Amino acid sequence: MRIRLIFSLKNKGAYLPFHHQYILAQFLKGLIVKGGREEFFNYNYFNFSGLKGQTKVSRSGLHYYSSLVTLVLSSPNEDFLDYLLEQVFKTPKIELGNLIISPEYTEKESEPELEASNKFVCISPLVLLTPTFDDDSGKRFINPDTDEFSDLLYESTLTRMERSGWYSQEQMESFYKFQVVPDMNYVNKLKEQQKKFARIYSVYDMDVKYEVRGYTLPFTLYAAHEVQDFVFKCGLGAFTHKGFGMLDLANNSPSQRTEPYKFKREGFVPYKSRQQDQSRSTDEDEQE
Repeated sequence: MRIRLIFSLKNKGAYLPFHHQYILAQFLKGLIVKGGREEFFNYNYFNFSGLKGQTKVSRSGLHYYSSLVTLVLSSPNEDFLDYLLEQVFKTPKIELGNLIISPEYTEKESEPELEASNKFVCISPLVLLTPTFDDDSGKRFINPDTDEFSDLLYESTLTRMERSGWYSQEQMESFYKFQVVPDMNYVNKLKEQQKKFARIYSVYDMDVKYEVRGYTLPFTLYAAHEVQDFVFKCGLGAFTHKGFGMLDLANNSPSQRTEPYKFKREGFVPYKSRQQDQSRSTDEDEQE
């Protein structure tokens, strides 16, 4: 299930760093613990996007100017999402970096029909490697047009699927077909324009700061339906529960696939699809 969490922005023009997934991860983790349900304290089968809104770029980061900003949350576990959203709506004033926001309402995205091959775009950076303490290996660049790029994503995905306990051994053995094929026309075009599709991001694990390389590019995934569904709901790659590797279908219009969800601030009346103003304006390519 994928939920759009819409906030009102109280101080237009305030900014977040370009790479702000760690700020969102710390905020959400704090709410998960604050709610007191211990079964969710270390729950990792969820994913979230960057904060989407109308932005302008400065040396400081991304300045937000839309009335509403949106965070996309995803998990197969509806109980977990409802628990997390409940904690969000118990917090009327939220400070994220320099932004002051308030939760207003939620929308549920319609589940798309996934095929044996799907073209995805990254709405948060895709991380391939998990670093170890005092080790820079997580920053290593891996060319997307190599078997290693696809193999690392295959290994991390199958490991997470097996640990979930949701699939039988027979099913796991049937998931051997897996191939990530990046859109190299897109990658080469960025290179020609001297723009980046791979950057270094900060991530915190057990209060230790790591630096990892994240990739933002479109690609086609060839895999079983169960695998497609898993990565669409739980993310792809490493650190998905910290906001990395969130995917969306390429060329999927965001304005035609939502319905109201349970959570809404009392007295707030959403104006017609206003949040769609923000949809994809915060593109990694614009963060140069």
